[in-house]
Formats: sequence, structure tokens, C-alpha cells
Amino acid sequence: MAELDLLRFIAALAVVAFHYLVAYASVWGARPAALFPPLAPFAGLGILGVELFFIISGFVILMTVWGRGLGGFAQSRFIRLYPAYWLSLGATAALYGLTGAKALDPKLSPGDYLVNATMFQRLFKVTDASQVYWSLWAELRFYLLMVILVIIGVTYGRVLIFSGVWLVAAFGADLLGNEIVNEIVMPDYAPYFIAGMSLYLVHKHGSAWLPWLYVVGAYALSIGSALDRVHRRVDNVGFKNMPVTDVSVIIAITLIFAVMAVAALGLIRLKPSRTLTALGGITYPLYLFHGVVAVALIPALTGHMPPWAIATTTVLTAVVLSYLVYSFAERPIQRLLKPRRPTQTPSAPAVQVEKASVP
Repeated sequence: MAELDLLRFIAALAVVAFHYLVAYASVWGARPAALFPPLAPFAGLGILGVELFFIISGFVILMTVWGRGLGGFAQSRFIRLYPAYWLSLGATAALYGLTGAKALDPKLSPGDYLVNATMFQRLFKVTDASQVYWSLWAELRFYLLMVILVIIGVTYGRVLIFSGVWLVAAFGADLLGNEIVNEIVMPDYAPYFIAGMSLYLVHKHGSAWLPWLYVVGAYALSIGSALDRVHRRVDNVGFKNMPVTDVSVIIAITLIFAVMAVAALGLIRLKPSRTLTALGGITYPLYLFHGVVAVALIPALTGHMPPWAIATTTVLTAVVLSYLVYSFAERPIQRLLKPRRPTQTPSAPAVQVEKASVP
């Protein structure tokens, strides 16, 4: 689905805009919102780009596991996540270990970086090497929950039961407030994954009422979750430095759900192309590497170029670097890790019979 490639790239750009134009104060040496006042209210909404990622992930992962066994699912996720992640982790360690960079420095020991290499660092209470790694922990927990579904077998009815139970559990966990339960059920992010899965059911099986009910329920929960996340940011830095209103958050979440619903219904159809495939392909490297690029470039360019020129240069550099990582590192590594299927050569008698049967 080429439209999902485009949406993934838009989500990544939204996150980049949020970090470059609003969040990265230590990188700029000033509050970015003060440097880009007309753009800050819109760039601030880029914090919700991750929420769009989660909905797409729910949609795509359910599509991936349908008809696939546990081994195939685990292998596909490993090949998809880890190569680019390890490259970004190495780039982050090199940036802070070999240069004088200070902004966003996680101040990790070599052992901490090794723990980060597992992607389970939060399980061991080790700081993320990069600020964007937090969302990967949410993705991993989603995959672990999906293992349950894969083991029992993916069918339309079982997906409905699984999604319904998870939606109710997320609502209950939010009320309960237990730390361990929250880690498992993820009440802040579960609505997005569940919405994506439900929309895939709509896409695959038609517009039955129950998947839509789940989408509506997930939407209702996501509004509160998104508002809470934005409020935490505003409380931390002040509205002046995160000029995002509640109304704009609600509009943004509504648009995210609406666009995904339209895509699921097939009302948006983009012709597959190499460009859209490439945009989808560079999304993950762009998400992982844009922080490293910002720390390396923005302080070096500050004072020599206007802020808008620095931001534009940094975005373009991040996109180009992501394409290079995708084309010349991530894809070759994935091809090496992907198992090769043995080719079967038909026997001579079979060939003779086949030829004899051709008029």
C-alpha cells in the first residue's frame, strides 16, 4: 500500500519538525520556538507523529502476521528493526565518544551502550542512548502481545476478541494506575495499535460494525492520552516554548484517525512507485538518525547561517543520510540476514511430460 509509505514518511517528518523547531533547546543553545515563532504551533503537533506511526504499525503488523507462524513473525521483526537500530546506536556512541558533542548526551558507559543494543534497555532501567528509542520499547511490547495472537492463530474472530480484551484492559489499567500493569497493557499507546488492527480488519473483510466500534473506542481513549502527553511537555517547558493548544491536539488526532480510516476503506489509492517505496524505506533511518545529524550540524552552523537556513540544511542532510543508510547499509544487511529459499530444479521426466502436454 503505497499510501502507507507516504503516511509513514509524513509521520517521520512531523517528528523531525517537532524536535528541530520546538524540542531541541540544548542543540540550538536557545528555545527553538523563539527562533521559529510562526512554525512552532504547527511543529509542536509533530510530537503526535509517533501516534500515527503506532496506528500504521497496528495495521501493518496484523497484515504481516496473517497466515504466518511464530518463527516467521519473529524473524521478520528482527530483520526489520535491528540493523538500522544498531547502525544508529553505533553512530550515537561514536558522536559522543569521538567528538566534543554535548547536546542530548545520554552519558552512558560502554556497558550501557551494550545493553541498549538489545533494545530492551528500559527493562533493565538503563537510559536510552537516543531520545527516540522510547517508542521502540512500545513497539517491542506490542510485538510480544502479538505473539499471543500468532500462537493461538490469527483469524478474524480471534483478532476481534484480542483487540476487545486489550481495549478494555487498557481502559482499566488507566484507571488502576499500576506500574507493572501499565508496562504490559500500555494504556497510553494501546488505543493506536488497536485502532490500526481494527482498520486492517475493515480493509481486509469489509465494514462490519464491530471493528468500527473498536476504532471509535480507541479514538476516544487516544484523545485523553494525546492531551496528557502534550500537557506533560507544556508543564515541563511552558506554553511559550510548546505553543500547542488542546483544540489543535484534538484536531490533529482526529485527522490522523480520519486519514487512516480513508486509507483502510480504499478511498485513497496511490500508484506504487520507486519514489514512494524509497520514502517509506528511509522513514525508519530518518527517525533513528535525525537526532545525531542535529547534534553534529546545528551547533556547528549556528552563528554562520540564519536559523531557517540551518534547519533546512539539517533536514535535507538527515533525509540524504537516511537514504544512504537505507540503500547501502540497511537493505544489504537485511538481505544477508534473510534466509535463502532453495531453488528447485524440475527433474528431466517432469520437463518431458510438461513439454508433451503443450499443444
